[in-house]
Amino acid sequence: MADSKTAEKKPNALQTPLTPSKDLAAIVGADKLPRGQVVSKVWDYIKAHKLQDDKDKRVIVADGKLKPIFDGKDKVTMFEMNKYLAKHLK
Repeated sequence: MADSKTAEKKPNALQTPLTPSKDLAAIVGADKLPRGQVVSKVWDYIKAHKLQDDKDKRVIVADGKLKPIFDGKDKVTMFEMNKYLAKHLK
Protein backbone atom coordinates (compact mmCIF):
# COMPACT_ATOMS: atom_id res chain seq x y z
CA MET A 1 0.00 0.00 0.00
CA ALA A 2 2.97 2.34 0.39
CA ASP A 3 3.14 2.68 -3.39
CA SER A 4 -0.33 4.23 -3.56
CA LYS A 5 0.62 6.83 -0.95
CA THR A 6 3.72 7.72 -2.97
CA ALA A 7 1.59 8.09 -6.09
CA GLU A 8 -0.79 10.42 -4.25
CA LYS A 9 2.06 12.74 -3.24
CA LYS A 10 3.36 13.17 -6.80
CA PRO A 11 2.05 16.36 -8.37
CA ASN A 12 -0.49 15.70 -11.09
CA ALA A 13 0.84 17.09 -14.38
CA LEU A 14 -2.60 18.44 -15.25
CA GLN A 15 -2.86 20.31 -11.93
CA THR A 16 0.61 21.90 -11.75
CA PRO A 17 0.30 25.63 -12.53
CA LEU A 18 2.37 26.63 -15.56
CA THR A 19 3.25 29.99 -17.08
CA PRO A 20 2.00 30.53 -20.65
CA SER A 21 4.25 32.08 -23.31
CA LYS A 22 3.44 35.58 -24.58
CA ASP A 23 1.63 34.11 -27.61
CA LEU A 24 -0.45 31.71 -25.53
CA ALA A 25 -1.15 34.40 -22.89
CA ALA A 26 -2.96 36.38 -25.61
CA ILE A 27 -5.61 33.63 -25.52
CA VAL A 28 -5.60 32.26 -21.95
CA GLY A 29 -4.24 35.20 -19.94
CA ALA A 30 -0.81 35.70 -18.37
CA ASP A 31 -1.58 34.05 -15.00
CA LYS A 32 -0.15 30.63 -14.13
CA LEU A 33 -2.70 27.94 -14.96
CA PRO A 34 -2.85 24.15 -14.75
CA ARG A 35 -2.46 22.44 -18.13
CA GLY A 36 -6.08 21.22 -18.03
CA GLN A 37 -7.37 24.77 -17.64
CA VAL A 38 -5.15 26.00 -20.47
CA VAL A 39 -6.58 23.36 -22.81
CA SER A 40 -10.11 24.24 -21.70
CA LYS A 41 -9.57 27.97 -22.32
CA VAL A 42 -8.04 27.31 -25.74
CA TRP A 43 -11.09 25.18 -26.64
CA ASP A 44 -13.39 27.97 -25.42
CA TYR A 45 -11.49 30.37 -27.72
CA ILE A 46 -11.68 27.95 -30.67
CA LYS A 47 -15.43 27.48 -30.24
CA ALA A 48 -16.16 31.17 -29.62
CA HIS A 49 -14.34 32.12 -32.84
CA LYS A 50 -15.72 29.15 -34.84
CA LEU A 51 -12.24 27.86 -35.68
CA GLN A 52 -13.20 24.22 -36.19
CA ASP A 53 -13.36 22.92 -39.75
CA ASP A 54 -17.01 22.67 -40.87
CA LYS A 55 -16.58 19.19 -42.39
CA ASP A 56 -14.21 17.72 -39.78
CA LYS A 57 -14.60 19.15 -36.27
CA ARG A 58 -11.31 17.48 -35.24
CA VAL A 59 -9.43 20.00 -37.38
CA ILE A 60 -8.67 23.42 -35.90
CA VAL A 61 -8.20 26.31 -38.32
CA ALA A 62 -5.62 28.72 -36.92
CA ASP A 63 -6.37 32.43 -36.80
CA GLY A 64 -3.83 35.19 -36.14
CA LYS A 65 -3.52 34.34 -32.44
CA LEU A 66 -3.31 30.55 -32.84
CA LYS A 67 -0.92 30.48 -35.80
CA PRO A 68 2.21 31.38 -33.75
CA ILE A 69 1.27 28.70 -31.20
CA PHE A 70 0.85 26.11 -33.95
CA ASP A 71 4.32 26.85 -35.41
CA GLY A 72 2.83 28.84 -38.28
CA LYS A 73 0.56 26.03 -39.49
CA ASP A 74 -2.85 26.95 -40.91
CA LYS A 75 -4.54 23.81 -39.54
CA VAL A 76 -3.82 21.23 -36.86
CA THR A 77 -5.86 18.33 -35.51
CA MET A 78 -7.17 18.40 -31.97
CA PHE A 79 -4.77 15.53 -31.25
CA GLU A 80 -1.76 17.61 -32.34
CA MET A 81 -2.89 20.69 -30.42
CA ASN A 82 -1.57 19.54 -27.03
CA LYS A 83 1.90 18.98 -28.51
CA TYR A 84 1.98 22.62 -29.63
CA LEU A 85 0.52 23.94 -26.37
CA ALA A 86 3.19 22.11 -24.38
CA LYS A 87 5.89 24.16 -26.15
CA HIS A 88 4.24 27.34 -24.83
CA LEU A 89 3.99 26.31 -21.16
CA LYS A 90 6.76 26.48 -18.55
